[in-house]
Amino acid sequence: MNQLTGQTPTLLDQAACWAAVEERDRLFEGLFVYAVRSTGIYCKPTCPSRRPRRDQVTFYTTCAEAEAAGYRACKRCHPQATLGAPAGASLSPLSQTDVIEKAMQVIDANVDEPLPLEALSQELHISPSHLHRLFKSATGLTPRQYAAGQRLEKFKAQVRGGQAVTEALYEAGYSSSSRLYEGASARLGMTPASYRRGGQGMDIRYTIVDTYLGRMLVAATAQGICSVCFGEEDARLETILGDEYPAASLSRDDASFKTWVDALLRHLEGAQPRLALPLDLQATAFQLRVWEELRKIPYGETRSYAEVARAMGEPKAVRAVANACASNPAAIVTPCHRVVRSDGQPGGYRWGAPRKQALLARERSERDPGRAPGSKEQA
Repeated sequence: MNQLTGQTPTLLDQAACWAAVEERDRLFEGLFVYAVRSTGIYCKPTCPSRRPRRDQVTFYTTCAEAEAAGYRACKRCHPQATLGAPAGASLSPLSQTDVIEKAMQVIDANVDEPLPLEALSQELHISPSHLHRLFKSATGLTPRQYAAGQRLEKFKAQVRGGQAVTEALYEAGYSSSSRLYEGASARLGMTPASYRRGGQGMDIRYTIVDTYLGRMLVAATAQGICSVCFGEEDARLETILGDEYPAASLSRDDASFKTWVDALLRHLEGAQPRLALPLDLQATAFQLRVWEELRKIPYGETRSYAEVARAMGEPKAVRAVANACASNPAAIVTPCHRVVRSDGQPGGYRWGAPRKQALLARERSERDPGRAPGSKEQA
């Protein structure tokens, strides 16, 4: 009996599967099949046949599942040869998050040298156009823009640590000083030399919006967020920003960096778990290292201060890690709320313990829909 139920196993990442079918991506071959209700046939993602409409397609992790639903194997691409006979094991493809995380790891490992999109796609066994679309959709940046941001962050960390600008630019992967000055001034909000002097004369714009945590101030230089903070009164938030950047020119601007603010709001609501927004932070080299480690903590998970210190290769620097978390100027973008005490208790938070508890509860509930947002269970 031809059931053609259209029921899809929950293991599969629907967006990633359909993108793989559209691209005929070999990365996903052997991991799932797609079935077409109008024809009653199921195929592997690289099948050369004409592409069906999306609303006619259902995905299955095994040939057995597809055949149990009433579909028959395609005689053109022979899906059983790659996924196995009807009794084959159940597999799930790499999710979009897996692909993006792997791409970021490869870029981070090669930040001091050019990495063309074609080379990155070959490393991941995924087509360049598919990778570009997935990366831009998940992070709001192209792989090239992300790499440029990481290279600049490396340069900033070295300069803040006292290294000469000339030495820092070459170690960060810039081929010449002109390459650095072509784009770095805009992303830094100042010239590299003035950046080392503390950024006097910085032009900082900010906006304040409502969130479920109260009012949120977001401030940025030309193309990098320099402050995200929470409070109840706008005047108090403006005072905090002024105290952090006493020598800067501050002006309210509710429109210029709306894309970044919208990304933060989506993240707070659980609609965009991964954030990869450009940053422009004043800090010591150690603080930058801590904050970089915090941004590696997955959405919905936590780490203890001791675990962060060990991950940095500084197991005795637990107190210093805690201090760096407490001084983090860009809440949420650098998720210091995901760092808890070794006993699992939330610990302190610059913007108040209730906000930290609310953030952790919301992230856990989004990661695990079966858990109520108000759960008191600690990480």
